[in-house]
Amino acid sequence: MTKNELVKAFEAVLFASGEPLSIDRFTQVFEITPTKTVEIMEMLTEKLEKDDSGIKLVRLDNAYQLTTRAEYSEYIKKAFDIKRRTPLSAAAFEVLAVVAYNQPVTKSFIEQVRGVDCSSVVTTLIEKGLIEERGRLELPGKPLLYGTTKNFLRCFELGDLSELPPLPKNQDEGEVNDVGEQLSLTDE
Repeated sequence: MTKNELVKAFEAVLFASGEPLSIDRFTQVFEITPTKTVEIMEMLTEKLEKDDSGIKLVRLDNAYQLTTRAEYSEYIKKAFDIKRRTPLSAAAFEVLAVVAYNQPVTKSFIEQVRGVDCSSVVTTLIEKGLIEERGRLELPGKPLLYGTTKNFLRCFELGDLSELPPLPKNQDEGEVNDVGEQLSLTDE
């Protein structure tokens, strides 16, 4: 297959999937190297930009997904009669920031950082698909560990966690300030 044919084939596979697909999956399906896969994904990104397409290709950690452009969300909501979801509360942003910057974490760690019970906020973030269970800690009671999801990366338009903004330092005490204000949710 030529590079141009691969770009079209990748686009078709991503469109049909509707979900993120890993680089490894593309290397298996098309029998090409991971480097070649990334090169074809970059070509697809350029093609969509050049065509001024209503969709874009986003990288989510080690995977790719086709998504609609944010500027058309109003029309998509109208077309599918999507009701606006409840925005995240300040507490939810705080918990999300604690998880994102320290994952994997236990609920007790989150509560220790925030100083209040976080059970309902953690449940809400799991329901919204922004955090997920990541196993159990090998301590008495085997507490659950939590981490962010690919949906978190997509919502905050991050390729991976290394793109999180740096934590600000409190100039007087060297402590971390509230990072919830730094993050702005683009899609829920």
